[in-house]
Amino acid sequence: MTSVVARDFLRGFRAVIPLWLGLIPFSLAYAVSARGAGLSVLDTLLMSALVFAGGSQFSAVGLLAAGASGVEIILTTLLLNTRHLLYGLSLSQRLSLRPAQRLLAAHCLTDEAYGVVLAEPHASFAYLLGVELSVFIPWNLFTLAGSLLGQGLPDPTRLGVDFVFPLAFLGLLIPLLRGSVEVGVAVLSGLLALMASRFMPGGAALLLASVVGSLTGAWLTAGAPAPRPTEELEAP
Repeated sequence: MTSVVARDFLRGFRAVIPLWLGLIPFSLAYAVSARGAGLSVLDTLLMSALVFAGGSQFSAVGLLAAGASGVEIILTTLLLNTRHLLYGLSLSQRLSLRPAQRLLAAHCLTDEAYGVVLAEPHASFAYLLGVELSVFIPWNLFTLAGSLLGQGLPDPTRLGVDFVFPLAFLGLLIPLLRGSVEVGVAVLSGLLALMASRFMPGGAALLLASVVGSLTGAWLTAGAPAPRPTEELEAP
């Protein structure tokens, strides 16, 4: 690993560390929920390593506890993660990756990783990998810790840990709101998701809001020059 690659990797890894404050309790909550739903320690760990999608893992655990079929769980997971297609399309405009790199990057891509890489004006594959592993490693380590804690804890939602992740997403969103278009698209998407969630499943409502928000942003910025990186977004 060259010094430049190592530097980019470490820069990406460090960029996510502040988000561990939200990541760790969420992974603990998932593990406790999974154990409460009857999953073994190995099952709980494998889901974190192979699925690696927090919201989908919570959803799958809930569906398993409710006796849902494998098909229902797979379709729900697919719906919840459809937004990752948009993430991939967006990142492909910024990073040129080889096929093997795309596979690894796609498996480890999360909302947090996408947000951090999007705000980085000098992103590279090493930076992306550092960001993604800075989510993957603590998520799986604290899944192990949470699964070993067993089933003695009460319902994690009663502890309020489910509120930490939305705060982390707000922390990612706010630095990107640099103008009236960004603010307008964010408000529109939020209101649409809120209204759609009243009559659509949560994943479908988010997908609808994401697509409408993305198309609206693209329409409003069509023909505009690409924004220049600002000093506050420079690497730490």
